[in-house]
Amino acid sequence: MLLLAAVPPAAAQSKQQLEKDKAAVEQEIKQLNKDLAKAKKSSKAGQQQLNLLEKKIQQRTKLINNIGGQLNMLDIQMHVTQDSINLMRTQVDSLKQEYAKVVRTLYGERGNLDKAVLLLDTKSYNLAFLRTKYFRDYSRYRRRQAAFIRQKEQQLSEAGIQLARQQQETTSLLVQEKRQKDQLAQERKEQQKSLKQSKQQEKNLQAQIAKKEKQKQQLQQQIQRIINEEIAKANKAGKSTGNTTAAKNVDVALSNDFASNKGRLPWPVFYTKVAREYGRYTHASGGQNMNNGIDLQCKSGTSVQAVFAGTVSRVFTCPNGTRGIIIRHGEYMSVYANMGSVTVKEGSKVTTKQNLGTVYTNEDGSAEFSFQLWKGTSSLNPRQWLR
Repeated sequence: MLLLAAVPPAAAQSKQQLEKDKAAVEQEIKQLNKDLAKAKKSSKAGQQQLNLLEKKIQQRTKLINNIGGQLNMLDIQMHVTQDSINLMRTQVDSLKQEYAKVVRTLYGERGNLDKAVLLLDTKSYNLAFLRTKYFRDYSRYRRRQAAFIRQKEQQLSEAGIQLARQQQETTSLLVQEKRQKDQLAQERKEQQKSLKQSKQQEKNLQAQIAKKEKQKQQLQQQIQRIINEEIAKANKAGKSTGNTTAAKNVDVALSNDFASNKGRLPWPVFYTKVAREYGRYTHASGGQNMNNGIDLQCKSGTSVQAVFAGTVSRVFTCPNGTRGIIIRHGEYMSVYANMGSVTVKEGSKVTTKQNLGTVYTNEDGSAEFSFQLWKGTSSLNPRQWLR
């Protein structure tokens, strides 16, 4: 008797593994969607968003391949089921034809097959017994044949239901595959858009960095020029006054006082991070610049204070439009740049820790303050002077 075709154990195991892999991939895509949503909210999300989109596309491709594998397995199972149906249909047709032939033969011989006559006509008891057994066995055979035909027809019906179920599953997987491919196409489109935006953002960022570096360089040059002017102005003022020796003595005393506080000067601001230390550095474009001071990241509205007593010799405008102050401490000078507001004037006397104004806050909420120390025309490393 032919049994209904079943999925081979290996195939069933493979299908279970495919379903497991599919669930894992779908879960990873779900997590990637969450990560992508977070990345979109970040101001530095360009490359991160692009990387997440690439991962998402890879996982989506895996999902499509997984569905394709399931479709291939279903196609094989459907062929096996269809072959089983064809074989069972052939067997049922053969059994029915055989059964019909027997029925027709019996119907044609019905007059000659009267069991009572055949039994009474026997010449011995043994022959009568054999004929009785034959009639009983033949009746049982006919019943088995009829039952076998019904069983085959039931199997045929079940195989048809299984095939219909497999066809429905295939249709569902095809719909899923189409939807996944449509989503993949959309994600690739988003990736291309993101890549374009990322390149534009990178280009804009490079332009901003170049502009900022140019302004820093201009600020360094401006401060150097102002320092030279202040020294020249002080020398000229000293020559024009009658009490040159006394003035020099005051400057020397103030200079000595300032120098004696090396390593103990208060920081001009409360900062959150050192953006750039004193010294030569390589910027984004590959060139080198000299930072004559120390750049500090601060909170918005941070106050600026004088690091030592002295006289405000210059209040100036920086190349980026912010304000700057230079305070003379004898032959030493302290420079405060990138300020948003200034509360002192040129010629004002200031004391240690006196408020000079506030740090300038950019449109993005960031605030970076630049502080320098000079002795004559030579810049000093603030780290060595501040406590």
